[in-house]
Amino acid sequence: MAIIALHSAATGLSALNTDLDVIANNLANVNTEGFKSSRTNFQDLMYQEKELPGVENSNGDSRPTGLYIGLGVRVSGTQVDFTQGSPLSTGRTLDLLIDGTGFFQVQVEDGRGPNGIAYTRAGNFAVNRDGELVLANDQGRRLLPSINIPDDAISININSDGRVFTLQPGDSEATEQGQIEIAAFLNPAGLKQIGENLFVESGASGPPITGEPATSNLGRIQSGFLEGSNVDPTKELIELIQTQRAFEMNSNVIRAADESLRVVSNLNR
Repeated sequence: MAIIALHSAATGLSALNTDLDVIANNLANVNTEGFKSSRTNFQDLMYQEKELPGVENSNGDSRPTGLYIGLGVRVSGTQVDFTQGSPLSTGRTLDLLIDGTGFFQVQVEDGRGPNGIAYTRAGNFAVNRDGELVLANDQGRRLLPSINIPDDAISININSDGRVFTLQPGDSEATEQGQIEIAAFLNPAGLKQIGENLFVESGASGPPITGEPATSNLGRIQSGFLEGSNVDPTKELIELIQTQRAFEMNSNVIRAADESLRVVSNLNR
């Protein structure tokens, strides 16, 4: 009956509305350093079984196909694409890019992530008033393990293996101040997104595997670069057009189902 088509199209509109929200967020973050785009995954709903395949008739012949009517669609989840974004040259020593696998570790409130640790691909760091390396954002999340820069440091240098060196007045050689560690996950798509370009561990991601950059398949550090957003504006705009057209088609189905129900309701007149 038309009522099934009405409800199926309604589920399509709801799912496509979620897809539109995801696309809008991707496009809004096209210039956000370290941002990872998401895609919407769909799955069909239950089916009404009208006829079973393989049922024999009176002649002993079996039915080659069944008769099933689907009841619509729903969003099964959103999946983050961790493809590396393009490197952006800044020339600033504390702008760091992970070339390869891994995340920077930063401190967050205990209630936001296990052990108060979150993970990010954004490497725009700065030095706070206590000399600690922190994310250069509105929260100033502290890099973990913590690294302190002396007040009188003349220059800072960060190697590809994550070692941080400073040169101080009167010294002929740089002094090592700490080692940046990065973390990787068996299933990064299972990480929980909490905003601020941050992810936290979840039951789906598995525990973090930490280590020094450029070791154990972990990426290496490039100072003076930032990782750009991996959003492809052209692809997102194409997805937007497809979503708009699918939305229009489902709206047409609702109108057609409504017209069919109107005709049926007028049969007794």
